Amino acid sequence: MIIYKSEEEVRLMKRSSRIAAQILAELKAMIKPGIRTKELDDFAERRARELGGRPAFKGYRGYPASLCTSVNEEIIHGIPSSRVLQEGDIVSLDFGVFSEGFYGDAAVTVPVGEVSLQARKLIAAAEAAFYQGLGQARIGGRLSDISHAIQRYVESQGFSVIRSFVGHGIGYSLHEEPQVPNFGPPGQGPRLREGLTLAIEPMIAAGDWREQILEDGWTAVTKDRSLAAHYEHTVALTARGMEILSLADEIKAQPILQG
Repeated sequence: MIIYKSEEEVRLMKRSSRIAAQILAELKAMIKPGIRTKELDDFAERRARELGGRPAFKGYRGYPASLCTSVNEEIIHGIPSSRVLQEGDIVSLDFGVFSEGFYGDAAVTVPVGEVSLQARKLIAAAEAAFYQGLGQARIGGRLSDISHAIQRYVESQGFSVIRSFVGHGIGYSLHEEPQVPNFGPPGQGPRLREGLTLAIEPMIAAGDWREQILEDGWTAVTKDRSLAAHYEHTVALTARGMEILSLADEIKAQPILQG
């Protein structure tokens, strides 16, 4: 069942979503060769609590960290560790926050120093695909219009869309109905109506779309080990149109505590 949100519920979701966005912006500024992914995880957890929320992922279905750090061929759910990021890597940062009864979720893929042209194009395509999908999110449309727009754009850029993982509804729970695939024909699924809140998240690969799960039970990688990228925002369909909730510009910046 899809849970449609009131204006007040969307307002509260905006708070948790923008905390997630603020932290991702700060994490992005930290990315450089030599940093360990566990350092990023420790920072994200601390900042979530400083900003009035708590990490959404830690302990969720047994996930052992607060942040997902997926490097190079890792698509999603990469577990932070002592791994050191190297020049030329790309890393997807996925972070969720729970605050005031609601969840927010966002992700971005970041280059580590100088990266290949293919990597830059892949990162740009994941972000642009999100906006292609968002452009189809309007009252009266169909859910799969979003999915189709994402797939059409990604494949026009010579990349592929991951099939096994999809976007989702979000709000009172981290994952609500409906699922939001990044592929498929248009004109299918439920009609879009005011109060719908979604996490739209293209996950794409430079090579084949097939994936496999590593022995840790979490990390999903491309089967052909091609590069992968991930981009996500929490959004709400309002009377004024689709609004991105996970933007950082309304979060008051606070000092970054060291140590």
